[in-house]
Amino acid sequence: MREYQYTIILHPEPEEGGYSVTVPALPGCLAQGETLEEAMAMARESIAAHIQGMIEDGEPVPEEDGTLTAVVKVAS
Repeated sequence: MREYQYTIILHPEPEEGGYSVTVPALPGCLAQGETLEEAMAMARESIAAHIQGMIEDGEPVPEEDGTLTAVVKVAS
């Protein structure tokens, strides 16, 4: 099984609470969770499902350069 690594961006949701997650390299791949840990776990599941769908559809799977980045937006 191949391992993929992607940058995720965690977006705090001050009104609803929790975090939403986007994956810049995989447009349309979204997740959310009540805590940072849950949001990150849901992001992993969403990424895996997104990639599996791309493979099944015969689409190329984008790759990042291997530099892992965590970007967290903080409401000020």
